[in-house]
Amino acid sequence: MGRTNGSFHGDFILVGFSEEPQLEKTLFVVVLWCYLLTLIGNTLIILVSFIDPKLKMPMYYFLTHLSLVDICFTTSIVPQLLWNLRGPDKSISLAGCVVQLYVSLSSGSTECVLLTVMAFDRYAAVCKPLHYSAVMKPQLCQALAGVAWLCGMGNALIQGTVTFLLPRCGHRWIHHFFCEVPSLIKLACVNIHANEVQLFVASLVLLLLPLTLILLSYGHIVQAVIRIGSVQAWKKALGTCGSHLMVVSLFYGTITAIYIQPNSSYAHNRGRFISLLYTVVTPTLNPLIYTLRNKDVKGALRRLCHRDDSL
Repeated sequence: MGRTNGSFHGDFILVGFSEEPQLEKTLFVVVLWCYLLTLIGNTLIILVSFIDPKLKMPMYYFLTHLSLVDICFTTSIVPQLLWNLRGPDKSISLAGCVVQLYVSLSSGSTECVLLTVMAFDRYAAVCKPLHYSAVMKPQLCQALAGVAWLCGMGNALIQGTVTFLLPRCGHRWIHHFFCEVPSLIKLACVNIHANEVQLFVASLVLLLLPLTLILLSYGHIVQAVIRIGSVQAWKKALGTCGSHLMVVSLFYGTITAIYIQPNSSYAHNRGRFISLLYTVVTPTLNPLIYTLRNKDVKGALRRLCHRDDSL
């Protein structure tokens, strides 16, 4: 298998889907198309949010950050995955693995916090409509986005550094398609119970705590709509929150299946395919959800196209 035996000192071997070679060519095509759609869709959202004056609102400010996070997240993982799927070489250098872990962990953690911030924005829009502009000031929006990025980078710095400091005693075979903390700590030749506890606690803080805050925000939204008691109010709330709810369901539905579970049940075959959903499929669907369900974004895209035609 060429360099698959780790002939270069310091290289890791990403086992990935090599145990199912019949799938690799199909996965290569699917992953490539998803990655291209992710880049195009999220870049368009960033572009129209900056250009169109009608999208100068907190919701689209946070959506721009979400699109940037998705681009960073997938770009840290997918190019290496495509390279490994196309041939027998399954290796990744130590430097490549370090960069991949830090960027993907930072981006994923940032997305957890950012989705919570977006839920708060939707709560303010539905429950405090008269005070929305006063509450969601530009300074607050910038601060909330900054906190999301800082939380992501801080988590990656702590968990990534602790993980790479573990002695591996020459173990280099990573039973996954990218460098992530649960797979890397399994390479350690020391007792990793403390690291598993640390990973579980970090998962609780950065997954379940944001998810709890999101559910609380939507609980208040539902209560507010029930008090109004009209079909029109339900339609308006669904139109305001529907896209965000779908994105949250996709992201948390897949990522919690990987990180919030006992280590013994982390079956690597199932884990790889679930990871493929949140690393490749979800970032592809996010811009589609926000463009297909959002008339403001669709209108901005039409205006952008008409502007290009007139030039």
